[in-house]
Amino acid sequence: MITYIALGIGSGIGLWALAVYLFSPRPALGAALAHATAPPAPAPILATDDTGWAVRLGRPAVAPLRALGLPGPRLAKDLAVIGRATSTHLAEKATLAVAGLLLPVLLSVVLAVAGLGLGPGYEFPIIAGLVLAAVGFVLPDLQARSEAATLRTGFRHALSAYLDLVWITLAGGAGVDSALGETSRIGRGWAFEQIRRALDTARLTRTTPWATLRQLGEELDVTELAELAASVSLAGTEGAKVRTSLAAKAAALRTRQITEAEGDAQAATERMSLPVMALFLGFLAFIAYPALTQVLNGL
Repeated sequence: MITYIALGIGSGIGLWALAVYLFSPRPALGAALAHATAPPAPAPILATDDTGWAVRLGRPAVAPLRALGLPGPRLAKDLAVIGRATSTHLAEKATLAVAGLLLPVLLSVVLAVAGLGLGPGYEFPIIAGLVLAAVGFVLPDLQARSEAATLRTGFRHALSAYLDLVWITLAGGAGVDSALGETSRIGRGWAFEQIRRALDTARLTRTTPWATLRQLGEELDVTELAELAASVSLAGTEGAKVRTSLAAKAAALRTRQITEAEGDAQAATERMSLPVMALFLGFLAFIAYPALTQVLNGL
């Protein structure tokens, strides 16, 4: 019965995905008009890639997954942070899901050809394939969230140093544009590269640097960078207050980073106690098992 249910569910999902791929749903009239009359959005600052064997194999499944509303807004921001296109991500999800679904079946076929069949457990490859397909479908999302969180943490560390350098440059009498540009060329790494890209975009498009920095903060989902852009935009009339504000923001960022580091250390310490507790419980079970066996046998 489980085998028939699994096959029926898989066939239904496959037919539905094929129908969505062949006959994609039409957008609502209001959404189409809003898209046609909306002003063009600025070009994204973060660069994305679109390569890999998984992308080529899973490209036909991108349209059905987009019709499902994947990826979500939060995950789309994470993908932009790590520089991965949404089509690449969806294609990888589809490829891993299909690979996880077919791997147990292929393994059972190889064992059957070799004379090492699974016997009465013929439904095991189907159940294992469904589990591996679900894991393969979710695994790219978890990996993207983890990588994006790591990059955001590193960006905040670099931003605190950048704020200190901008504050020192402004205190030395430099202008806002020169302070932002010269300071960004000092640092190295992914975070300073994104800041330099945003400032170069502002210079080439003849827009204010704080506008592109605010856009970069929104794309990275780093509110501290958007706050920096709001503070720098006031530098034309309130230079001294802006320098004080930048110094305060840098100090607040360092305090937050120290607090997060202490929280991570405490969490790691608590996780280290789990193996000791498991060992202690196993030792108690080892001691109590003979006595418990004697009591149960005496009943």
